[in-house]
Amino acid sequence: MASDPVAAAGGGNFAGQANVRVVVVGEAGTGKSSLIVAVATESFPENVPHVLPPTRLPSDYYPDRVPITIIDTSSRPEHKAKLIADCKAADVIVLTYACDRPSTLDRLSTYWLPELRRLEVKVPVLVVGCKLDLRDDPQQVSLDQVMAPIMQQFREIETCIECSALRQIQVQEVFYYAQKAVLHPTAPLFDQETQSLKPRCTRALKRIFILCDNDRDGALSDAELNNFQVRCFNAPLQPSEIVGVKRVVQEKIPEGVNDRGLTLTGFLFLHALFIERGRLETTWSVLRKFGYDNDLKLKDELLPTTFKLASDQTIELRDEALDFLKDIFHIFDIDSDGALRPSELDELFSTAPENPWSKSPYKDAAEKNVLGGLSLDGFISEWALMTLQDPKASLANLIYIGYTGDPASVFHVTRKRRLDRKKQRTQRNVFQCFVFGPKNAGKTTLLNSFIGRTFSDKYTPTTSYRFATNVVDLHNGTKKILVMREIPEQEVKNLLSNKESLAACDIAVFIYDSFNEESWKRTKELLEQVAYHGENTGYEVPCLIISAKDDLDAYPLSIQDSTRVTLEMGIESPIPISMKLRDHNDVFYRIVSAAQQPHLSIPETEAGKSRKQYRRFINQSLVFISVGAAVTVAGLAAYRIYAARKNTSS
Repeated sequence: MASDPVAAAGGGNFAGQANVRVVVVGEAGTGKSSLIVAVATESFPENVPHVLPPTRLPSDYYPDRVPITIIDTSSRPEHKAKLIADCKAADVIVLTYACDRPSTLDRLSTYWLPELRRLEVKVPVLVVGCKLDLRDDPQQVSLDQVMAPIMQQFREIETCIECSALRQIQVQEVFYYAQKAVLHPTAPLFDQETQSLKPRCTRALKRIFILCDNDRDGALSDAELNNFQVRCFNAPLQPSEIVGVKRVVQEKIPEGVNDRGLTLTGFLFLHALFIERGRLETTWSVLRKFGYDNDLKLKDELLPTTFKLASDQTIELRDEALDFLKDIFHIFDIDSDGALRPSELDELFSTAPENPWSKSPYKDAAEKNVLGGLSLDGFISEWALMTLQDPKASLANLIYIGYTGDPASVFHVTRKRRLDRKKQRTQRNVFQCFVFGPKNAGKTTLLNSFIGRTFSDKYTPTTSYRFATNVVDLHNGTKKILVMREIPEQEVKNLLSNKESLAACDIAVFIYDSFNEESWKRTKELLEQVAYHGENTGYEVPCLIISAKDDLDAYPLSIQDSTRVTLEMGIESPIPISMKLRDHNDVFYRIVSAAQQPHLSIPETEAGKSRKQYRRFINQSLVFISVGAAVTVAGLAAYRIYAARKNTSS
């Protein structure tokens, strides 16, 4: 029977990293090289070179069985470039000072730590006081007191330790802690200031708890706890050890255990206890066994989303994934009101590193009710948008919230848009619409209306791309998802500088203020730019024009001029709407309908027409030349036959 039941509920080694690269830096004369020789030879060196070559500690030097490469450095100005390169290639930094020289300790916070930040060296830092044997101060304050303010300012410091290469005091511990800071870092798991698990660690452990709670009763039974132990550490718990673990938890936190077993509260408490006792390897072993990396996100190899996509192809969720999402929506709709309130949505994503929809482009991209609740259509639309924008994140979050199907079968790749136009039909379920228009034309109002927001006369310029997504009901009873992307006027030039910028667009909408003559002129220019770009790149897109603010009097020639332009370009006449009067004129249905017929509504510019006429002329000329050549060949053949006959008769 284990003397410490908590120690029994853990263990195991980590060998996920092939090598740990430790870079030792600090002021000249602080003992860097002596420290390295002392750990490698277990003796104190008499004569040490100024800078040692790389030193390797074998894999069996420490229990984790991961070899260590130690890089010595020089602080001389002429070696600055080499020092910087070594620091940027480090897995962990050992930053030294001399215990008998207080000035070298001061330099940690005045130079070295700020310099590492300036260089953006984002690895753990181990502060090491060398030459402990030379310090002669019986009134010396504790290391904790000295380092507390520095560690408060520089959170990248993993731990602090003092050593003596001469006396072999804590020399091996220096590099053990350095290795441990890489393999089992504290920072992602635990907040030293609050002495509690960090939110992302709590979320990961909650997901693991739910995955191990096979009967979904909110507690790990003895059998489930034992299965967890075997899965993570390849060793079962004895019945007496299980009893001991639960007793420790119950004594400290009564709600951590109930009559069904260890609760989530108790499970989290146990891991906080492991960390407080310095056994971070236990919690890390659990996290890595369930596929987490050092950022507490699923490792890339668990997310097989490497698709060979053409620029005019996209990814959509398959029916199996959509069915899962519909089920999970109803599970977390606790009050059964047909919408996920913010608290319910947060709970749904409580096993993900964070709520992925709390920031752009997903925040406020879908329709919500007056209480901020997200409808099922809005929920599915948000997933469609995330799949369109970032398939890897979409798959990861599906797994975080409990999807257990084959990750490789979550998505399907759509057919190329150019092929859709050629076949004059599309099989897509998600359409992306680019919304163009000058300032104050009504782009944002159109997007707001699409997701059910009330009309506002207040004008706020849009400075970056914005999305709105929703389900559109078609007249045949089917549903499609429309993703509208607002293109700020000042971003159009930058967008069209990319040859393939329209490849992702199923349909483009151009909106203008019917009350403003300049608004129409600018919209016409934008339409011509987009049409010309499509003609020149081969990514032509269907286009619709929307005449906004129909409740106001249009300027006299707007209808006549816009009708003429649409006729000349071969597209539909402008669609009048008034969001103020809630007169949508079925515009969103018409957008999706046009997108479903990708060969129609494609505008032609004068340059495009001229090119077509030129090609037609060339083709006709080639036909004429071919016919002429054929006639000439036939004439020559006839002449040869005639000549041959004449020679024969003579």
